Amino acid sequence: MQKTEMLRLIKKPLDICVSRLYNTDIIPVRDGDLLMDLLEQRIMSEGRVIGKDILKVDMFLNHRIDPVLTDAMGAEFRRIFADKDITLVLTVEASGIPAAVACAREFGVPCLFAKKGRNRNVGPDVYSSEVFSFTKGETYIMTVAKAYLTSADRVLIIDDFIAEGAASTGLLDIIGQAGASCEGIGIIIEKAFQSGGAKLRAEGYDVRSLAVIEEMSEVPGGAPVIRFRHGC
Repeated sequence: MQKTEMLRLIKKPLDICVSRLYNTDIIPVRDGDLLMDLLEQRIMSEGRVIGKDILKVDMFLNHRIDPVLTDAMGAEFRRIFADKDITLVLTVEASGIPAAVACAREFGVPCLFAKKGRNRNVGPDVYSSEVFSFTKGETYIMTVAKAYLTSADRVLIIDDFIAEGAASTGLLDIIGQAGASCEGIGIIIEKAFQSGGAKLRAEGYDVRSLAVIEEMSEVPGGAPVIRFRHGC
């Protein structure tokens, strides 16, 4: 079977993905609005806010994975960056991998993830960047084997969160070391009250986020307060 025919058989249009999420007949999707509404609903109903800056969505996004939602997000990133000639989708382990794989499948290109720490099985011939993790409060090294990222690559970065933008900045550093180009950055959840997304946009990067949180706060014994921004 030819590669193009295999891709045709496994790729699912966004409207079919969303229809499965809503458990209805196929719903025509205009600009991914239904998916974005559903993502915000899942964040509101299942997410847990700790303090004013930590959001836990590990019940459907980055620990236990909802594969139908993940496929729909991959299709939406494909729609958003449809005018880009992407050759590689890049993320960092581990939380960004599911959405990055779904997105790469939609584009019909490989998915590459940066490994955290120095791994003996990767070998010494790597690009590396030092990154501070906002979530864990520690610094780590991310690495990518040079064999899998070349100057000819036109890269789309996909990640689950952006807060201060450290992970994306580290990936951009690695892309720059390879002489490749970054065609865009796709984020599932952006914390707009932190500076990462705004900083990268100011630097000229095309950053698109599926859900943008303007502010949030923990309510002891009650539902968290989460306010979304639209149009990003």
